Amino acid sequence: MDKDNLGIYRKLQQHLDKMPVGYPATESGIEIKILKLLFTPDQAEIALTLGFYPEKLKKLHRKLKKYSLEELVQKLDEMYFNGLINRGVRKENDEEVKYYASAPLAIGMFEYQLNRLTPEFFKAVEDYFDQGFLDEFNKTKIPQIRTIPIEKTVEHEQAIASYDDLRQVIEIIGGPIAVAHCICRTGTDLIGEPCKKTDLRESCFSFRTAAKVYIEKGLGREISKEEALKILEKAQEDGLVLQPGNSQRPMNICTCCGCCCGVLSHQNKLEEPAQFFATNFYAKVDPDECIGCGVCEERCNMDAVHVEDAIAVVNLARCIGCGACVPTCTSEAIKLYRKEENIIPPKNTVATYLAIMDKKAELARAEKS
Repeated sequence: MDKDNLGIYRKLQQHLDKMPVGYPATESGIEIKILKLLFTPDQAEIALTLGFYPEKLKKLHRKLKKYSLEELVQKLDEMYFNGLINRGVRKENDEEVKYYASAPLAIGMFEYQLNRLTPEFFKAVEDYFDQGFLDEFNKTKIPQIRTIPIEKTVEHEQAIASYDDLRQVIEIIGGPIAVAHCICRTGTDLIGEPCKKTDLRESCFSFRTAAKVYIEKGLGREISKEEALKILEKAQEDGLVLQPGNSQRPMNICTCCGCCCGVLSHQNKLEEPAQFFATNFYAKVDPDECIGCGVCEERCNMDAVHVEDAIAVVNLARCIGCGACVPTCTSEAIKLYRKEENIIPPKNTVATYLAIMDKKAELARAEKS
């Protein structure tokens, strides 16, 4: 790769770093390797003209006049179908108008590589999480995804908001609904480290516009609410963590395990990961009821439960309130409880990213002062 092309990739890294969840540089340069695996130099140049907010094709053409309008739309659409950027299509005066925008690494370009995933790319992203991206992901403590409890794990006397109730979320989510293979478990299968928790692979959901994108790209298939709930029931039985997008009307739901999930597995390396999760619950053990069977310890995806002196103990600095430990407790000694301070998620996905951007700006001002 010549120096000019290397410069293009560095410029793209710096450009993507301005996204709500950025794309920071590392000492090793692994972030550049990822961009080279994804973008050609020409595609990188085009991507430099895109931003977080979608722009019309005609406006983008004014920035990229070296291409004809027909050439530009062909190149942009190729990038969209290759999972490099986002695209929307709207009806305006009986005409379909295309809009294009940057895609972040995650949730975005990484997940869009589902049908193109290679061991090299997957390992590079894993390394990048360790070397820089996790710090960026956690910087504002406003996550892109949140944790909701497994069904039937919250005591009846405890009121549960609709955004923490799985069936309510699915009921009001809107269509279409698409399901896709989990990108993380697909990746660990590729590198010969299959999931230790479940044989479930088709278990990641997208809704409404996001579902249309997944269906259009051939990344997922459309399903009914009933089939979605059936898959989610299996995920809960296997002890997976339910993680919808961090909004009251999420665009996605992930079903995650501690061994494969890019978020959980890397957060697990921290001493006190719970602070980086949006969750309204925590687990607590009644020592008088606990028989020390260890099932809860085995089920926990966050290494938050340990049996000490024949009694299970919950480390609240690690517990994310998912409830995976509750339904299989043989003595019903472990239960979920609502936190005193309720975290109300943003109204929609755009509001989530705007909140992240505002917090990043606040932190930047504080660093300068």
